[in-house]
Parts: sequence; C-alpha cells; structure tokens
Amino acid sequence: MAAGCCAIVVLAAGSSRAFDLPLIPWSPAALTCAWLATPPVLDGLPDEPAWSAAPWSGPFADIRGPLADPPRHLTRVRLGWDADYLYVGAHLDEPHVWATLTERDAVIYHDNDFEVFIDPDGDNHLYGELEINALGTVWDLLLARPYRDGGPAIDAWDIAGLRSAVAVDGTLNDPGDVDRGWSVEIAIPWRVLAPLAGGRACPPLPGDVWRLNFSRVQWRTQVVDGAYRKLVDAGTGRPLPEDNWVWSPQGLIAMHCPEMWGHVVFDDGSGHTVQGSAEHGRFRLATLLMPLYYRQQQLHETSGRYAADLDALGLASGHWPGWPGDRGGQAWAAPLPAGWVLTLRGDDDGYRATLATPAGSAAVDHTGRLEVPR
Repeated sequence: MAAGCCAIVVLAAGSSRAFDLPLIPWSPAALTCAWLATPPVLDGLPDEPAWSAAPWSGPFADIRGPLADPPRHLTRVRLGWDADYLYVGAHLDEPHVWATLTERDAVIYHDNDFEVFIDPDGDNHLYGELEINALGTVWDLLLARPYRDGGPAIDAWDIAGLRSAVAVDGTLNDPGDVDRGWSVEIAIPWRVLAPLAGGRACPPLPGDVWRLNFSRVQWRTQVVDGAYRKLVDAGTGRPLPEDNWVWSPQGLIAMHCPEMWGHVVFDDGSGHTVQGSAEHGRFRLATLLMPLYYRQQQLHETSGRYAADLDALGLASGHWPGWPGDRGGQAWAAPLPAGWVLTLRGDDDGYRATLATPAGSAAVDHTGRLEVPR
C-alpha cells in the first residue's frame, strides 16, 4: 500500500497535483485459481498436498516492470478456492525476516509485508485490500475508489471470518543469523467479497475471471545495536523509499490502478484458462477506454474542467486515444477499427465515454469507473 499512497496525492481544492500514467504496455499477468477438493490446513506453509492442483505464479517483478531492476529476492503466489473461501498462499525468500507491528489495522506496510488486492467485477471501484507482516498482523481495508479518484479508504471494513497464518523459515527479528524466508496462507470468505462483486456470482462460477494483484513491500535495513533499522537518507533523515515487488507490474509506483492488475481464472478442473475466457476479452475491451480517462484527468489537472466532446479532447473523428505505455507515456491516437464507435458526452464537471463494438459496449466516467460488458 505504500506505493499507492505516495505516487498520486490528492491536495486541497485549488492545489495542483500530478497525475501519473502507466508507462508500460497493458499486459496483465494471468494465473489459475484451482479448485481445492480438500481444504488446506492453514499453518503458513502452502505446500501440502491440498495445494497440489494450484500452480505457482512466476516470480514477482518490480512494480514498474521492465523500467526498473528486478527484485533482489524471489516472491511467488498460488491460489485456490472451494465453496467457502478464496485461498492465497505465498512464499517470500528473505535472508533477514523482521516485523514490529502487532496491532490489527496498523499501517502494516511500515514493515516488510505481503499484500492482496481484489476487484471482483473489474470496474476499478469498491475493491478490497489485505496486508500481513511476518508476525501475522493484518490490515484489511476497503477502497470505494482509487486514491487518484478521491478514495476514500475505509479502515473500518473488516473481513469477518478471515483466517491466516505465517511461517518463518529461520528466526524472526534476529540479525545474528541468515534466514531462508517466510510464507503466508490466507482464507477469505466469499460472503465478505460478495458485496464487492457487483452482482456477479460469489463464489464465482468456473471460468469466471476476476482482477487481482499481489504486492510485497521491502525496506532496506542495517543492523544497529543488535536490531534491524531502516536505511536513512542522510539529507532528509527519513527512511529510504521502500521497494515494491508485484505479481502483475503496474508501470508506475502505484498499486491503486486496478486496470493494471492481473487476471485470475477460477478453474474446477475442466481446464479453464485466462486466455481462453471471454471475460478476459471483455476486461480488455473496457480497459481500452482508460487512455481517454487519463487524458481527461490530465486536462482536469491543468484547467479544472473536463472535455465535453472528443473534439475538445483533441481527437479527430473516427480516432481513439492509444495506450500511453505503448509509446513511453506519450499521447497518441489511432483510427478506430471498422464497426467501432467512440462517443463522449459531458460538461466541465463530468463526462461519460462509451465504446461500442460488435462484441459489446463498455464505458468509463469521470470517477474512473469502468462498465465492463457482460
């Protein structure tokens, strides 16, 4: 969550603020969430036979993707489900396991942590976040909207019935040895996620695709007087910025851009894949509207208003804005494919853009909410 709080900052009315864009192509990571015939024993070790059907993800990358150096330590995640829970298992290689926070709903990313983000209907709004450190201390919160759209973050949200466990392969808070890492098991009840699903089935149906992401916050430390201490910038006296390593790269230092999260398909053993899912294509169609949202947000940042039509946004008839990460963050446009129609209706204070295609229609508005075709 640290990444989400520092990249896009909302200031008081009348102040200026930056609006950052993803600087990589849109290419969400994909993972299968496997049906678990037997519930795993939650002991923090996601390697028992109950997990055998669940594939491990590839190694986590820097949150910026190929724009930054790869992580120093390996992180992987695997997912399972049954009629009652979404299961998350993670392993984090770590030579020096430490944690300090013990109070639930403390700001866990001030420690090294593992984080889960879940947007069941993929509309960018009303999504859940869970953070856990090596002591097993949890912070769960609900985002009505991303921070870039004003939030707010709702700390009072509670994952009732949450089950979790952490296992340390080595010692905790002991700089005198070298550890191997720590691992996590989490079980999230479907009944808590159902209000976030926008009317979709929850538990999901086999073949359904949800947007999720996973993050690891990692601080650089040194040993002082026999204890771990964060490295400090000599000029400011503040800790050096944390590293953010993620399953599906964001293309910027901000976790709260749900359009960049990965795609998870729920499989019941029938061989469902993300790439073979019609829902993956529907998410892609809706996400094609995000470059228009980015342009509108940038215009609003500089002028205090939104464009009321495509011409005012600088788009020629029959064209649409291209993905900025395909051109290093530069604005560009391309002709619409045959049979596609892009419309924009609005005023200085808000707008709604619709993309109609033979495969369905999608929309986005000034709050960043996507309407995904179903």
